Parts: sequence; structure tokens; C-alpha cells
Amino acid sequence: MQDCIDACLRCYQTCLGMASNHCLPAGGKHVEPEHVRLMLACAEICRTSAHLMLLGLPEHRHTCRACAEVCEACATSCAAVGDMQDCVTECRACAAHCRSMAA
Repeated sequence: MQDCIDACLRCYQTCLGMASNHCLPAGGKHVEPEHVRLMLACAEICRTSAHLMLLGLPEHRHTCRACAEVCEACATSCAAVGDMQDCVTECRACAAHCRSMAA
């Protein structure tokens, strides 16, 4: 479980940081509303999933399942926008960990 918590927190930090410090200054495709909303949603579901796991609630499986789906969508969006490999990598790693926790 700790590996999944760590992956969620890394993804949260990466998505929020890149949305604020990379996408906003870059402009263009990086700030299209759907992309920014997805990055912010990804950061939030990662934070929430980590939080529930840290609390030890068995319901973390539900948030982990949703987290995996949102992370995959975010990775796809970031890959399509380009110049966002850190986000793509962290989102895919988090999705893999969360899928395992949701099983």
C-alpha cells in the first residue's frame, strides 16, 4: 500500500506543479480548458486516494479505481499536448499502482 500512496503523492505533486508552472506559462494547447481541468482532477483524485489509504479505510479501493481511470486519461492528454513527459510517466505509474490496489 505504501508504494501506491507514494505514487499517488508523486502524481499529485507532478500534475499540480506542471499545470501551474509549466502549462500556464506555455499557453496554447497546454491551457486548453479540457486539458487543465483533467490535470487538476488528476491531482485531486491522487491526493484523495492517498488520503484514504493513509486513513486505512477499505473504501480506498473505490477511489483507487477512479484514480487509475483519471490518471490514464491525464497521461493520454499530456502525451497529446506534448512536452509533458514527467506528467505522462507519473500518471501511468500511479494508474498501475492504483489498479493493483483496486483489485
